Amino acid sequence: MSQASDARPSTAHSLTLVVGFLVAVEFASGILQGFYTPIFTDIAEHLSIGDADVNWFEAAQLIVSALCVPLLARLADLVGHKKVLLLSTAVTAIGSWILVLAPSFTTFLIGWALQGAYVVWLPIEVAIVYRRTADSGRQAQLTRRAAGILVGALELSVIIGALTSGALVESWSMPALLSLPAIVVTACLGIIWLGIEDLPGTGRGGIDWRGFALITTALGLAMAGLMVIRLEGPGSFLAWLLILAGVLVLVPFWRHSARLAEPLVDVRLLATAAQWPIQLTAFLFGFSVLGAQIPMSTFARTDPDVVGYGLGADAGFVSTLIGLYVVSLAVGAFTLPLTSRWFGAHNALVLGAVLVALGYALWLPFHDTTVQAMVNMGVAGLGSGALVAALPAAAAAAAPPERTGFATGMTNATKTVGGAIASSIFAIALASTGSLAEPQAGAAPLLGYLTVWSVCSLAAVLAACGLLLAPKHVFEHPSDSTEVLPGI
Repeated sequence: MSQASDARPSTAHSLTLVVGFLVAVEFASGILQGFYTPIFTDIAEHLSIGDADVNWFEAAQLIVSALCVPLLARLADLVGHKKVLLLSTAVTAIGSWILVLAPSFTTFLIGWALQGAYVVWLPIEVAIVYRRTADSGRQAQLTRRAAGILVGALELSVIIGALTSGALVESWSMPALLSLPAIVVTACLGIIWLGIEDLPGTGRGGIDWRGFALITTALGLAMAGLMVIRLEGPGSFLAWLLILAGVLVLVPFWRHSARLAEPLVDVRLLATAAQWPIQLTAFLFGFSVLGAQIPMSTFARTDPDVVGYGLGADAGFVSTLIGLYVVSLAVGAFTLPLTSRWFGAHNALVLGAVLVALGYALWLPFHDTTVQAMVNMGVAGLGSGALVAALPAAAAAAAPPERTGFATGMTNATKTVGGAIASSIFAIALASTGSLAEPQAGAAPLLGYLTVWSVCSLAAVLAACGLLLAPKHVFEHPSDSTEVLPGI
């Protein structure tokens, strides 16, 4: 068989069937993203830890996710997309089952971190569809439509996952409840094995392992420093030494990457005037869209009759709040073409960042009722939807044609790193003292939540300023930027 025939996708599978199998995978992704949020307080009680410490789970997972994106995306180009999809799903399944059996904080942290491998699913799925439609004559159009279906399945399943855990948490034991997402992810292994074609990789060269080691070391040192602050306080010399060491490691990483033709991270592209404001915005956006999820859940579950603040909501209301946020996010994304026409593409994105800043700023004076919470999250969701939809397209428009995949992937990676750092900062803030009332055992202080909302709002304001520094032609690019669909 010729090399050309090896590379050409088999006609035995129709595109509809392939997308159908991939929808099942995205359904599992949505379950993972929505299932746990309403029950974080219950998980903390199960593990006998405070609400603040739950944030370390998210920080660890987001770091793993950020490192997985460039590494597994490159590996998929070299060995084939199905193999990497199977590998990442297997790792995610292992992490999910560890959560079911975890007897302690440390074990649960390891399992939660391993779950971060799922972040590469959607990019790989889009790449599978893109390659599958290579001979169709409508590759870009069909890929966009398939991406829309996949993202729609993702967002629907986020709501389903949240509603399911919220409904079952009172009647099921925690191990039984946590087994549900583990079962769903494990089932995906069979779906991928049977339903996705195993095509050889088309990439050449190898993986920049030295670059991967350097960036892992930098992030690891910075996160270790933040954890020491959590344990010993902000006056710890060791903590700041670790953070400084992490920053300094970025210097050899930058020099190494700049010398390579195919680095893990193309730092030369990231440093261009058109690209860095977009990536900075994605990083700052990660503070709210990823880092604030757990604090919102634990605040909603805090009993105001005991500590004087919180919403006193059950897991079912948190599920509803998540559903509202996801719907408002989708509205913000799908109305982006309209707002871009009204205000201009550049200004529409700045407006999105301003809405995120406003939504979290509203939490500062208005956090006493469930109605206030829903309004706040609705406003933030509208702005978040616009940013999620348009940032990858803007990054692609600001990159050379051969680097668009890297540029769009980096918006996800920088957003994830921002979320990881924010989660660590929020864990420290929520473990501090200074609340207006003495917190109940395990509850975080009100001052910590005020800090979370302030940081998210300030980060969004800085993101808006960063967008103002980006060249306007990036956002007005005639590529199908407004057709990019939202993801979480």
